[in-house]
Formats: sequence, structure tokens, C-alpha cells
Amino acid sequence: MRTFLKAQAASLIATIVDFAVTMLLVGALGLQDDVRVTAAAATGTITGGIVNFLLGREWVFIATHQTRSIQAGRYFLVWTGNLLLNAGFVYLLIHFDAIQVFYAKVIVSILIGFSYNYFLQKKYVFR
Repeated sequence: MRTFLKAQAASLIATIVDFAVTMLLVGALGLQDDVRVTAAAATGTITGGIVNFLLGREWVFIATHQTRSIQAGRYFLVWTGNLLLNAGFVYLLIHFDAIQVFYAKVIVSILIGFSYNYFLQKKYVFR
């Protein structure tokens, strides 16, 4: 249970970074069309992914028994799925349901975080 809570804390930190980057890009650049907002969301996801990998390896799973490159390769596979799921569902929510990007990212991040990220990181990336 402790590992799960640490993973959720790391995910929260990564999500804050993700959201900050996304909102800064959207706000600072005045992005409005769906494709550019989706690109900003993907950039936020990339930044958050890097933060999450580092926290997962060093703090959550304390998985220094394998080389960083092996874990990074595995993480990249899982994270690519995460990126595609996040960007795709954010696009669908803002395009078809006219939900603001912030709320779309919150909804998608929670769903993907609990249903996809934790289990694959624990069982595959940092095993």
C-alpha cells in the first residue's frame, strides 16, 4: 500500500508539472484551435513523463537494480501508450464535448493514471 501511495504522490507531482506546462503554453501562446491545444497537452505530458520516470525509479520503486537505459526503454513503451491515450482522449473531449482543456486533462489524467500507469510501471517498468 505504501508503494501505491508513493506512486500516486509521484503521479500528482508529475501531473502538476504536466498541467503547468500545458496551461503555460496555452495561455502564453494564446492557443485556441484544437490541434495546437492538443500539441500543448502532449508537450505537458512529455514533461510530466520525464518527472514521473525519475521519481518512480529513484523514490517510488527504488529500482536501481537494473540499468537506467533498460528501464527507460520499458518506460518509453508504457509512456508512449500513456501519451497517445492522454492526447487522444483530451482531443475527443475538447472537440466533441466542448470541455475546457483543463477539465479534459483532469478527467483523462485520473482515468489513465489509475487504470494504466501504476500497474504497468509496477509489473513491467520497475519490476
